[in-house]
Amino acid sequence: MTLTVPVIETERLILREPREEDFEALVEYSASDRLEFIGGPKSRYGAWENLLAQMGHWVLRGYGFWTIEDRESGEPVGRTGIIRHDGWREPELGWGLFNGMEGKGFATEAASAARLHAATEWGFTRLISQIHPDNGRSISVALRLGAVLEAEDKLLGEPCLIYRHPDPRENANAA
Repeated sequence: MTLTVPVIETERLILREPREEDFEALVEYSASDRLEFIGGPKSRYGAWENLLAQMGHWVLRGYGFWTIEDRESGEPVGRTGIIRHDGWREPELGWGLFNGMEGKGFATEAASAARLHAATEWGFTRLISQIHPDNGRSISVALRLGAVLEAEDKLLGEPCLIYRHPDPRENANAA
């Protein structure tokens, strides 16, 4: 099988396919408390499983998480994209920044580009983001993207807030 992932460029970032050379950054990220709201921290092997799942989602669904690359340095700074795991209510827009990359607007810039691509290329016009109620940083990103709280739910046995995103084609100021 061949993995074909569209490349998206923003002013400061490149959203591109996950690569094996991103693995060490993913290992560091996966071992940190930054994953506390999404099933972590994880071991090195857990990070490897995560990388394989990230690639496999593209193969299985035709969409998935991009690696976010800093255009200036060429370094991976995080992940963003659209996922729909087994049992999930609908496709979700998600994001996560690697250690030391927060506070620069990367998550908002990358997720906004991913959301626009998802709407224009795949017809996902009003995505959700499922966020743990204690994950203030992700809630802030969702709000900056114009998402509104739609419901409270559970995801994998944990409390979850469902934020609904606006259609990015209708409101250029939604991000």
